[in-house]
This record gives sequence, C-alpha cells and structure tokens, in this order.
Amino acid sequence: MTTLDLLRADRVLSVVRAPALDDARDLCSALVAGGIHVIELTFTTPELPRHLERAASGDTGAVVGAGTVQTAAQARSAVDAGAAFLVTPGQGPEAAAIVAAAHDAGIPVILGSFTPSEVMTALALGADAVKIFPAHHLGPKYLKDLNGPFPGVPLVPSGGVNAGNARQFLDAGALAVSAGTDVVSPADISAANWSQITNNAKAFCAVLS
Repeated sequence: MTTLDLLRADRVLSVVRAPALDDARDLCSALVAGGIHVIELTFTTPELPRHLERAASGDTGAVVGAGTVQTAAQARSAVDAGAAFLVTPGQGPEAAAIVAAAHDAGIPVILGSFTPSEVMTALALGADAVKIFPAHHLGPKYLKDLNGPFPGVPLVPSGGVNAGNARQFLDAGALAVSAGTDVVSPADISAANWSQITNNAKAFCAVLS
C-alpha cells in the first residue's frame, strides 16, 4: 500500500512539532496504537535526520516522513535518513529541487499551498498531493470551493485542524487531515506520556468515521 493509499484509508496523519524528541520510535508506536500510521516529523525539531533514522529502525507499523522541508539539502538529508515522504509548508525557490529529490528516491511529496494559483503551481511542479495551509483561516467551505476547479486532486488541510472540525474537512473533499497538537503535544513528548498520545490518537480517529 502506498503512502497516499494509507492516507486515503486512515484519513489522518500526525504532524509532530516539538523542541526536542527523545525517542521517535516510542512516539511512533504510541500513535500507531491509537490508529494513526502516517507520521510527519518536522525540521522545526533539531537533529531531524537522527530522529527519522530512529523512527525507521524497528517495526513500529508507522510510515514516517519529513515535514517543513524548505531546501533541497533538507530533502536529501531526510531521504538519506529514511523518510517515506516529504512535506513542504509552501513553495519556495527550491520547490522543484525538493520534488526531484523525493521522486528520485521513489517517495511522494506533498507541497504546501493556499491559493488556487499555488495549487496549480504545486501540480505543475509534480506534487503527489497538495497541503492546504493554514486551513483553519477559511475553513472547510474553502476546501470544498477548491475541489470545484481541482476535482480529484488529493488535498490535505493542515493548521488548525482538530477533533471538532476534522470531519467537516473530510466531508468537504479532503483526502486526509493533518492532526497537530490535539494529538501530540510538546508537553506529552517531553514527559514521554505515550499512553496519553495513544488515547488522543484514538479520540481523534473516532471522529473521522
């Protein structure tokens, strides 16, 4: 099953932003136990490649990728560390090189966009899916509007998506939604509170069905 197929099945990926991450593998295991299998570790966390390598070691059942990728060098380092997909916050001057790094490695890339013009650019660059960020500003109706000119384009809303509005984004046509601190808070990571993260993931997944 490809990453996009898994996203289509689970309908959610977990975006992890933390100032430090002691054990990425235990975090991934906690999320998988709660029903979330696609996990995005971001370059806002120091030493991300090391955490990607840790997450990729052992069989947690997770598909782990790199997020907040802004340069080709970051893309290549993430690929070398075992990232299964790449996600960008937008489309900077190295977007084409990021897409190339992902596709050369045989993994998908999700390019960040907000406007219809940016969605068109993301598709022209070769994005496998398009992240709509920040999604909460215009809400599910905006996502539904985007599906008008872009039918069948896999859109993944991110930023401000929570258990209270996730189902609305899916009903508006999202391929999947990004779950943030609702599921994985920096405090729970710092305390290694894996059971709480598992419970949060279960609660989030419960609203998607």
